[in-house]
Amino acid sequence: MTASTIAGDQGGGTLADQAYRSISDRLVTLQIRPGEPINDERIAAELGFGRTPVREALKRLEHERLIVAYPRRGTFATEVQIADLGHISEVREQLEPLAARMAAQRAGQSDRADLDRLLSRLADVSDGGTGLIRLDMAVHRAIYAATRNPYLEDTLIRYDNLATRIWCLFLDRLPGLAGHVHEHGPLLRAVIDGDAEKAAALAAGHVEGFEAAIRGVI
Repeated sequence: MTASTIAGDQGGGTLADQAYRSISDRLVTLQIRPGEPINDERIAAELGFGRTPVREALKRLEHERLIVAYPRRGTFATEVQIADLGHISEVREQLEPLAARMAAQRAGQSDRADLDRLLSRLADVSDGGTGLIRLDMAVHRAIYAATRNPYLEDTLIRYDNLATRIWCLFLDRLPGLAGHVHEHGPLLRAVIDGDAEKAAALAAGHVEGFEAAIRGVI
């Protein structure tokens, strides 16, 4: 798996950034299962990185609550806590519409070109499972990047990661996965067209629909 596994994710950055993206992808899509031990030497060998950038990436992932380190016991992928769904949604219900509105107002030509490419991919996508999940993540990240606010972008990536882990846990029980991802089409169009209020409303509805879908199967 490469550092740009998540479709649409920008490659490059420091080795620690690349290691972070690769390990984060595995954690978020549950390729590294909740509670599974994390061995930095093994992951470094698998990904082709040195141990130093992997350790730096793991520190960042611990801050983002994707892994947890226990003295004398080791490092593990955090358990997925369904009880956190409400807390995560409270944050996303406020910040996702804000990001969509700002993206519609601030997106530059290259941002809109990226969003347009994702819109085309949404129309053509036929795969399921983690392929759709990665496309969903790519759409969110492209919108976050278009806000031109790195602090908002980083915050939303963190909460989208936590939400997506919950989604992946119930993937086989959520028959509307494709429809949920295709909802992004009108949102992307609103951002591309600069319709800030419509983009914000669609983003709010998307977050509410996500929480309702999860609660419908637990």
